[in-house]
Amino acid sequence: MSVQFGRWNLNEEPVSQRYLESVESLIRPYGPDGEGSYAGVGIEIRHRLFATTPESFREREPLQVSNGDVLTWDGRLDNRTELIRELANRLSQDSSDIEIVAAAYERWKLDCLAKLLGDWALSIWSPRDRLLTFARDFVGARALYYALDRERVTWSTVLEPLVLLGDKTQPLDHQYVAGWLGLFPAADRTPYRNVRSVPPGSLVTVSRGCATIRRYWDFNPRIETRYRSDAEYEEHFSTLFFISVSRRLRSAAPVLAELSGGVDSSAIVCVADRLIENGNARVSRLDTVSYFDQREPHWDEEPYVASVEAKRGRQGWHIEVGADQPSLIDYPSDSFALTPGAPGNWTSGARQFADCLSREGIRVLLTGIGGDEFTGGVPTPIPELATLFVRLQLPSLLRQTRAWALSRRKPILGLAAETLRTFLPWPFFAGSKQAQPASWLAPSFVKRYRNEISVLATGTKLTGPRPDFQANLFALGIIRRQLACHVDRPEPHYERRYPFLDRDVLEFLFSIPREQVVRPGQRRSLLLRSLAGIVPREVLDRKRKSFASRAPLAAIEQELPALLALSHGMRSATLGFVRAEAFREALIAAKQGQEVPIIPLLRTIALESWLRHAEQENYLELPLTSSSRPNAHAANPIPAQDHRGAEI
Repeated sequence: MSVQFGRWNLNEEPVSQRYLESVESLIRPYGPDGEGSYAGVGIEIRHRLFATTPESFREREPLQVSNGDVLTWDGRLDNRTELIRELANRLSQDSSDIEIVAAAYERWKLDCLAKLLGDWALSIWSPRDRLLTFARDFVGARALYYALDRERVTWSTVLEPLVLLGDKTQPLDHQYVAGWLGLFPAADRTPYRNVRSVPPGSLVTVSRGCATIRRYWDFNPRIETRYRSDAEYEEHFSTLFFISVSRRLRSAAPVLAELSGGVDSSAIVCVADRLIENGNARVSRLDTVSYFDQREPHWDEEPYVASVEAKRGRQGWHIEVGADQPSLIDYPSDSFALTPGAPGNWTSGARQFADCLSREGIRVLLTGIGGDEFTGGVPTPIPELATLFVRLQLPSLLRQTRAWALSRRKPILGLAAETLRTFLPWPFFAGSKQAQPASWLAPSFVKRYRNEISVLATGTKLTGPRPDFQANLFALGIIRRQLACHVDRPEPHYERRYPFLDRDVLEFLFSIPREQVVRPGQRRSLLLRSLAGIVPREVLDRKRKSFASRAPLAAIEQELPALLALSHGMRSATLGFVRAEAFREALIAAKQGQEVPIIPLLRTIALESWLRHAEQENYLELPLTSSSRPNAHAANPIPAQDHRGAEI
């Protein structure tokens, strides 16, 4: 993923060259393949190239178009051929993605954004209008952050320059914290109140120090796809999924795919092999990587991984992830953890993965994120039954309720009540354990940020889009939040691609009847039917791939003394997020084998560790306590230079 950075001083003063040198030192590891720059009145833009496709080596950015506007792009354009054809004779198949995007922008202005398929982030500077525009793809696969105040606008596709080179420490965003302690923070939030992320599928326009946000594209609930036979649905989905995988195989180097033994990763690998075999993929080789933990008694993925490897005739990388585990508390002393979810100390598994990428020259990783959420991995009938209820299709509602009740071995009335409860407001709907906030969160904090903490308790609306469409949008929102939390190391740098999050694939899945996706007793019905003969039968016929990992509980047990010490003088308690005593009780209960929500517990530990790390490194503004050191950073300097680095 290439890096773009820019700073616009609203008073039109030149941007400090010393500051730009500090920026370059931070972004250089992310873009080793070339650099470009643009300078204007009070504005500087930088681009560092990380080439992954054959065409990307020809990119020259920032790119200025005929009217003077300047475009900076980080992305992969999937519908190149269609856009080249629509733009007539101005381009060729050898044109770089940014050249195609620039031509589309010159033809359609900002209306071109809805036409750009793929994973991307784009910034546009208009010197004539003194106007900045930021935009991201619909799912938010590429990051684009910005900070705006009365004096300047700064933007970047990586957080480091915005956080470490500020002229003051960053205030903490409590709404982000609430999302972190619930499920995931909103996709437009960062841990820093003054640094925001461009919302997925949206554009941000900055003019005269003010920012406006609007969506440029969204799914249309009025589009419904209806066929007469199952075979037609299967053919349509299969075609789109093959196209999706093919788009993500476009690479100048070998591609790596995760292979877990589940249906999603196996589908990607087997379809990719079929495309490569038939000459329909622009990639030299596809390798696989599988992770295993021999300490887990319920780990049983090896036979399924082996069946896919046997089908493709080659073994992939097998990485043991349980040999050692990073501390739940400590961050590396020689690096900055800019978010609570940042990678910690290197493990042997992480080193093996990094060695694999470096040795083979791999820059692209295919992953199955989104498969479970949109192809019926969670076999719930509620969206389908709720849609039949809203549309008053009573005979079908009765028939499907009976079929699902028999399949799930539940009373019909119980299933009907579960369906109706989804339409109730939060206090009534929040009966599930997943929707309940962790017991150690401070009541006042939960009350203030209930929507962020209890995002799973969102009810279905009786009016508007049909309930199954609402359910898909909700799942997409969770995916967007999840992707926004992902943090890569700068070295080795690589690009993640998501075949199940292709826009064309999701538009189709959002438009078809829910009974095609999942049926009583037929989890992931459409996916499994479409992949018959492509994915090994053992994988298609396996039961749901799910087991509870012992690793987090083992880590808590091993580090319990340090964790209990951490619970004294908690920064997250002094800030009003948690109740320290209740948190200690949860730690002890987890060690004793009692039922404790493990993910919120780990999130709380990560948050507390990160708050202390960020405060020690002096880039996060927190209220002083008796244990806080006014000049903590002086005792732990950065080797090369102070992290603010330059005159602003």
